[in-house]
Amino acid sequence: MSGPKTPTPALDFPIEQIEAILERAKVGAISAEEYAQLKLVIQTFALLKEELQSQKTSIQRLKRMMFGASTERTRDVLGADPVAHQGGGAVGPDATDEQEGGSNTGERREGHGRNAAAAYMGAQKVQIPHPSLQRGDACPGCAGGKVYPMKDPSVRVRFSGVAPLQAKVYECARLRCGLCGQTYTANAPEGVGEQKYDETVPAVVGLLRYGVGLPFHRIEKLQAHFGIPLASSTQWELVQPAAATYSPVHEKMQDYAAAAEIVFNDDTTMKVLQLTAQQRAAALGEEAAKKRTGVFTSGIVSVGEGRRIALFFTGVRHAGENLTEVLKRRPQNLPPPIQMCDGLDHNLPKEFETLLCRCLTHSRRKYVDVAASFPEEVRFVLNILKEIYKVDARARKEGLSPRERLELHQDESAPRMQALQSWMQEQFAQHKVEPNSGLGEAISHMQRNWQGLTRFLHVENAPLDNNITERALKRAIKHRKNSLFYKTLNGARVGDTFMSLIHTAELNGVDAFEYLVALLRHPVQIAANPGEWMPWNFRTALEHSGAGPGPPTVGLGPGP
Repeated sequence: MSGPKTPTPALDFPIEQIEAILERAKVGAISAEEYAQLKLVIQTFALLKEELQSQKTSIQRLKRMMFGASTERTRDVLGADPVAHQGGGAVGPDATDEQEGGSNTGERREGHGRNAAAAYMGAQKVQIPHPSLQRGDACPGCAGGKVYPMKDPSVRVRFSGVAPLQAKVYECARLRCGLCGQTYTANAPEGVGEQKYDETVPAVVGLLRYGVGLPFHRIEKLQAHFGIPLASSTQWELVQPAAATYSPVHEKMQDYAAAAEIVFNDDTTMKVLQLTAQQRAAALGEEAAKKRTGVFTSGIVSVGEGRRIALFFTGVRHAGENLTEVLKRRPQNLPPPIQMCDGLDHNLPKEFETLLCRCLTHSRRKYVDVAASFPEEVRFVLNILKEIYKVDARARKEGLSPRERLELHQDESAPRMQALQSWMQEQFAQHKVEPNSGLGEAISHMQRNWQGLTRFLHVENAPLDNNITERALKRAIKHRKNSLFYKTLNGARVGDTFMSLIHTAELNGVDAFEYLVALLRHPVQIAANPGEWMPWNFRTALEHSGAGPGPPTVGLGPGP
């Protein structure tokens, strides 16, 4: 193909109209309008033919390009397996697909979509005593027994809608003497007037902006609808100094991530409007800066000692280069970390040795892309990989140690992976598959990365895939889709800091709002000892400072 394809306009006239044009063309000339319609049909057919003849295109791929992929579950990619295969990792149609999580029965789980009352950690709690009974009172029912408080109260949850950011206007009464003109003003409540915005405001703006992807101007419009305006420029003036306060914690997180046992990394494209040649050269060097024009957001997730840390870096460096900067902080007495990434070389840290694992999900997706053209071959591969994920899910469910998990995979997954390797070799050796076909490229990719793809069979704690980083990068992708760009590298650093703290809090099961506010309320302490203010230990630091468990919930207090 000689260049980019020109999109063809949609056909908005029925097939009967085309047939009528063809009949008139048999006996004489057709009008200019009819000629244009017929030409459009031919162009559309030619475009579809060209796409379908491409080695990387299929009907299913075209559908995904046009409508988006809803899921990549084995059952949805290929349908139910008509034969319950035995051995080699193949499974029957009723087997649970552990890779994607959940049952294939199609039935909704009981209580699906509902949250228990304990999940509302930020909600205001209201204690309602019984109107007529207290501990030790006689039972009204039997008159012989006595009532006592039960451990679990009857719980009701009621929602109310409020603006994300609320405000109170304090009207302090003023009086003036009619004779001397002296004025007397009522005192405002303590703390009012010292600062217009308390610590909860930049935390909420940061969560809306960098946690859920709302641009400043949308937050401004949302607040205006509630009659509590907050200009987008003011929002930036709030989050920028907040990011500076968070900076010591963000730096300390990089130290912890560098010392972790496992690191995951990948990147996605980003855009920074005001990115100068000097800034590129400072990050890459003069020669490399001339060759590279892209901007990226790298996601690095570390796992170790029961902690998970997510780091985001936006700039001209690739994920491997950003990982190199993090690993420079790694203590020299530690062994090389386990690294999980996809098959791209720019994810590798050039200056440091790692125990490299390759992502099974990325390799699997290459088979999914050609499922329409090679259904039986793809079914064989996907069923084997499904069994591998089921074994790993069982290890998690049973709480196996790293050694026990490794032994389980060696006993049950190794024979299946060996069967897959033999099958791939057979496809090429017996010329069943063309190497340059879509299936051939999927097989070649898996063979090239086989050592990294099977690392979980030889190394304790080696992960199967890079999905944890893919999920983290969705936060940056959401920002890109909604905001399109960062204006400057400074703005990108603010976003990276907020995203790192928010996602790390989420990975450790901590309320991100509570965490962000706690840091803003103790800037001196976190600057002095940032290691004591990580998501997994900041509540202990709060107790030592006498500040209590956390901030009050915004928007649920009494009105003005």
